[in-house]
Amino acid sequence: MSILSLSPLSPQVKESDFVHEALTFPELIGPLEHQLSYLTPLESGCNVPLTYTFDYQIRALVYYHIETFSSGLDLLQAAESDRFVNHLLVPLAGLGQNTFYEANATRGTDQMLELFERLYKKACKKAPMAYGNLGELVAVDGSLIDACLSMTWADYRTCSKKAKMHTGFNLNQGLPKAIALTDGNGAERAFVSKLVKQDQAAVVDRGYQDHSLFDQWIDTKRHFVARLRAQIPPRKS
Repeated sequence: MSILSLSPLSPQVKESDFVHEALTFPELIGPLEHQLSYLTPLESGCNVPLTYTFDYQIRALVYYHIETFSSGLDLLQAAESDRFVNHLLVPLAGLGQNTFYEANATRGTDQMLELFERLYKKACKKAPMAYGNLGELVAVDGSLIDACLSMTWADYRTCSKKAKMHTGFNLNQGLPKAIALTDGNGAERAFVSKLVKQDQAAVVDRGYQDHSLFDQWIDTKRHFVARLRAQIPPRKS
C-alpha cells in the first residue's frame, strides 16, 4: 500500500492500529468525504438493506485507481490480505464478490454525478479565473476510457471493454465541469448542447464540424470556436 491511511468514514478503524501509515490518503479524500452527507441517499432496490453503501464504493474506486489495480478481483484480494484495506473498504457485515460487483455495476450513478457537481462548485471558489474578457470557455471532447470494476452504468462494448466519457472542461479555471458517459462507439457531437450552456462558448476540434449543429448552437445562443476540416481541392483532370 503506497499512500493509503486512516479515513474519517471508517470509525471501526483505530488510528493507533495504523500509525505507521502516511497521512496522504485522508488529505486526498477528505474534500470528497465532506460532501457525502449532502448527496441523495442510496437506497436498496429490494427489501434487503444495503450493506455496501456509496461511501464504501467511492473509497474503493479511489483506492482502485491510486494503486493501479487491473481488475476488481485484485482489489478484493487486497482487502482480504491487508487488514487496513479490509477495514477501509469492507463493511462490518462483510463483502462477497457478488455483492461487490453488483453494487459497482448498478448502484450510485446519481450519487456519483451529484458528487462530481458539488466538488466542481467547491473547486471553482478556489481556482483563479483567466480570460474573463473572452467569456466562459468550455472545451468539449470525448475520450475512450477503460471500464473498471465491471461497471455497467457506463455501457461499453464487450470486445474492447471501453466506455466513452464526454467532458466539458472549464478553460477559464482549468477544471472539468461536466461529464456524460456512453457506450464506446457513442456519438460525440450531440453532447455539446448538453455540456455547454447558453451564452457559454464551446471550443471543439474538427470532429465536431456539422453545419446544421452550428445553426442550432447559434439559435440557442451557444457560442463556439471550431477547428474545421481542411478542404482538399478536386484534382484537375
